[in-house]
Amino acid sequence: MAKRQFKAESKKLLDMMIHSVYTHKEIFLRELISNASDAIDKLHYISLTDDKVGLSRSDFFIRIDVDKEKRFLTVSDNGIGMTKDDLVSNLGIIARSGSLDFKKGVDEEEPESEIDIIGRFGVGFYSAFMVSQEVSVLTRAHGSDKAYLWKSSGADGYTVKEARRDEVGTSIVLKIKEDSEEENYSEFLDSYRLQELVKKYSDYIRYPIKMDIEKSRSVETDEVDEDGEKKTEYETYIEEETINSMVPIWQRTKREVSDEECMSFYKERYYDHEDPVKVIRINAEGQVQYKAMLFIPARAPYDFYTREFKKGLQLYSNGVMIMDRCEDLLPDHFRFVRGVVDSPDLSLNISRELLQHDRQLKIIAKYLEKRVRDELKKLLEADREQYENFYNAFGRQLKYGILADYGMHKDLLEGLLLFHSAKEDKLLTLKEYKDAMPEEQENIYYASGDSVTRIKALPQAEQVLDKGYDMLCLTDEEDEFVINTLRQYEGKNFLSVNEADLGLESEEEKKELEKQAEENKELLEFVKESLDGKVSEVKISSKLKSHAVCLASSGAVSIEMEKYFDMIPGAEKPKAERVLELNADHSSFEALKKAYEGDKDKAVKYAEVLYAQALLIAGLPIEDPAAYTELVSSLLV
Repeated sequence: MAKRQFKAESKKLLDMMIHSVYTHKEIFLRELISNASDAIDKLHYISLTDDKVGLSRSDFFIRIDVDKEKRFLTVSDNGIGMTKDDLVSNLGIIARSGSLDFKKGVDEEEPESEIDIIGRFGVGFYSAFMVSQEVSVLTRAHGSDKAYLWKSSGADGYTVKEARRDEVGTSIVLKIKEDSEEENYSEFLDSYRLQELVKKYSDYIRYPIKMDIEKSRSVETDEVDEDGEKKTEYETYIEEETINSMVPIWQRTKREVSDEECMSFYKERYYDHEDPVKVIRINAEGQVQYKAMLFIPARAPYDFYTREFKKGLQLYSNGVMIMDRCEDLLPDHFRFVRGVVDSPDLSLNISRELLQHDRQLKIIAKYLEKRVRDELKKLLEADREQYENFYNAFGRQLKYGILADYGMHKDLLEGLLLFHSAKEDKLLTLKEYKDAMPEEQENIYYASGDSVTRIKALPQAEQVLDKGYDMLCLTDEEDEFVINTLRQYEGKNFLSVNEADLGLESEEEKKELEKQAEENKELLEFVKESLDGKVSEVKISSKLKSHAVCLASSGAVSIEMEKYFDMIPGAEKPKAERVLELNADHSSFEALKKAYEGDKDKAVKYAEVLYAQALLIAGLPIEDPAAYTELVSSLLV
């Protein structure tokens, strides 16, 4: 029997695929099972109109058999089988897909046919050579009384000869390679490992995948124990089991599966002991047909805010897992979402791990992004407590989304943000803050700090709060950057209470400030010079009521931003333009003024103490604590 040669380009492709295309050898089993499913699909379709097939939907199955001693692994099906010509044309020319040809033929005859074919490119079969030293295909086609055996050891070629097979269908027999120092091929002869691979990749193939499983059971013996009871011992036995689920939960309707069952699926699949805050079910039939089941977790995984965390949804095509984490389906701001997407419309390349035509994927991703946003808004409106739980876990990720890509996503995400209200002492959305603003209030006021308590105690907050206006308390490091990216909300500008001028004075107050500034012009200049470049301006404050001093900023970099940059190792350290504000009505100002008029050296010390106090209030470090202690002590003498 003469050996046939693969086409020259097929030999190259086979060699390349075995050594480089598939990144995980284990997926060979997924490919063979998918091909078996395709073969059954074809015969099942024919059986709908041809009584001679003699099989109903429940008669079809795929079977896996293992012979550890001979190192044989067999995947069989009772599908349509192949003729001799099919073997030569489909298995002799790599990348020619009989499944795809069959689907095209059905579509031409019956455009509305719902037949699904997983195989698209006809190359998955050859992944078997990654783990096999020899591959045999025994097959008998529907409508034929002849069977054929195709056999190959790789790129050297293949043989085809007439053989015997009692039933229609195909058996693919792999002679598994011997183990090496680099590879443990024997794992593919272990029944538990094979069950694991079926569960991982092919659990939702629509036909039962059967396998003999070794089990143990207790049996009575003829011996008795001290109490006269018969002793028991364990024996092993073999039982055929269906090892796949067949129908994925996301393919079922809402009437068939409750939210509670979906949550149980989530906890089992993603090893989470808490229910997700939201289950999102999608059945789309527009530009791209797909089904999805998404989950919004209640808490962040321990590594969520680290580089080690990997986002992504599981991607399926007709129940066959293509990718465990498809990152392209989720934008970074929704990287916390978990779940699955299953689409028959995705065109896959030869490895089924990389997507060839990603237009459909982009359409799906765009819709998923909008749908997740809409579902979060619904949760915010319908169940505030649950949303706040979610926000405590993932709110920072939403903020990072606003900062990313130069603020491109701010319109999508700004409605989901929450900030602590100084006035209401609870979390508010920007819309809730704006809706509660008095008519005369022109800006949205905010302040940053380590905690809400410290922010509310800021001296410069007094003016805003005394006016009856609310103030947003920003406690996360990225908050000021988020506010600067947003710039405004529904026509209202954001304004920090740390800004040098809030413009909240009445005309009478402005005149009084101008008068005080003019009267103390020389003193203010003296304080600035005494601080030797530490501040860009010293001014009479319009904000301070009961406190003596505060530190404000002017320019693009705020004091909180300066703190943030200081924490980053090696980064550029931009500094805020510091403005020292003094309360002209405070007793400390009178003491400063008196010292300036009679004891300039003492006035310099007062200026340094007041500046140090402003630093402490702002949460900034004093450059030399020991020198500051000596300074204060010298004034107590």
